[in-house]
Amino acid sequence: MSATISGPDGRPRCRWCAAAPEFLAYHDTEWGYPVGDDHRLFEKLSLEAFQSGLSWRTILAKRDNFRRAFAGFDVDRIAGFGEQDVARLLGDEGIVRHRDKIEAVVDNARRAQAIIAEFGSLAAFIWRYEPAADQIAAPQSASTSAASIALSRELKRRGWRFVGPTTVHAFMQAMGLINDHVEGCVIRTEAERARAGFPRPGRPAA
Repeated sequence: MSATISGPDGRPRCRWCAAAPEFLAYHDTEWGYPVGDDHRLFEKLSLEAFQSGLSWRTILAKRDNFRRAFAGFDVDRIAGFGEQDVARLLGDEGIVRHRDKIEAVVDNARRAQAIIAEFGSLAAFIWRYEPAADQIAAPQSASTSAASIALSRELKRRGWRFVGPTTVHAFMQAMGLINDHVEGCVIRTEAERARAGFPRPGRPAA
């Protein structure tokens, strides 16, 4: 079976983006493009945690509800959530109502504050784990990597929850720390071009 499928414009794309109508725009405009915004990085880590045991389609369909419920994934605002906020979220039918995952997002926001204080931004910390080209497996051939294992281990050491190596690898794929679009996918070149021009957070300009 081919790793690509023809999109509505006749150009090849990663086969997975045909699995649901919502996936095409996500694949073409978000997945694999580098992200340096702390809110988006924290959002994706949080949504990957909520996805555990579910499908990404379920989470993507509820993403706007999650953004509303979790204050746009503003780390400082979420870090200030208390038990009343947790109760509010548990009663919100627009999101996944799972107490452990909700409480983990709140706890992780407080851990993220410590990282931001130390490194200047969450992005500066996370992009330290971008793997070298010779450490990257063939596109979409692995569910973990040495880089995702290392980042997962460090996040857990710092008290983060729901950040296993597989979750972190999916996060790294989506946020452009690796370009995991398959060879032949028309978006692979676009994502690589974006990565080439992306100033790595926390690193001096070349």
